[in-house]
Amino acid sequence: MAAQQPIISIDHVSMRFNLAKEKHESLKEYFVALMHGGVRFDEFFALDDVSFDIMPGDFYGLIGLNGSGKSTLLKIISGVYKPSSGKVTVRGTIAPLIELGAGFDMDLTARENIYLNGTVLGYTPKYIDSKFDDIVEFSELKDFLDVPLKNYSSGMVARLAFAVATMTKPDILIADEILSVGDFLFQEKCERRMAELLSGGTTVILVSHSIDQIERMCNKVAWLDHGHLRRNGLTADITPEYRHFQKEDALPAKRTEE
Repeated sequence: MAAQQPIISIDHVSMRFNLAKEKHESLKEYFVALMHGGVRFDEFFALDDVSFDIMPGDFYGLIGLNGSGKSTLLKIISGVYKPSSGKVTVRGTIAPLIELGAGFDMDLTARENIYLNGTVLGYTPKYIDSKFDDIVEFSELKDFLDVPLKNYSSGMVARLAFAVATMTKPDILIADEILSVGDFLFQEKCERRMAELLSGGTTVILVSHSIDQIERMCNKVAWLDHGHLRRNGLTADITPEYRHFQKEDALPAKRTEE
């Protein structure tokens, strides 16, 4: 019997950004300096030689402090970014919930955005018709369907985005901190939906600052630290060390005696 293939293979992935050293007061000033060779850049590695596999049916947590590279990695997996080196192989369809409001037009109503975002995800209007009532029921936004999204709270936008992204069973669901803006009861509802998707064979990748949530939901985690993969494996093996790391990081810097 052949060994099961990873649904996502992350192979020696690095992501380099060039950051301008000098501050320019306007876009015009920046381009003038650029034309005359007066703009110098620093290289910044958001990810540096990261490799690991995600297997079908995994509930994977990505953990790490702000700036560790979690969101950059999710964008590479989703195809938003192309890595500077290395490659990511994805075997399946992805429903990404990476940036709140991505794929939405804030001037359109929720009703219009359901069809817009569904189309962006590759669904036909007929298919969206068949799922429309389910989306509205899950999002609990029935009374606000004809209100422009610019008048929604971030929590309401998150409800709609999650309901649309999970209206079918994608091979891979990616959620980046999107649950942190909703109320507690809706977070629980989203967790139940993710558990249902997982039981149906969907692979889930979750970024969360709540280690309690990671421990409750994820069977595996990848710990990123300043763009490097620090640890990767079973949640129970890694999160105790990460909790200790968080406490150490939160301590005030020790003063050296003069």
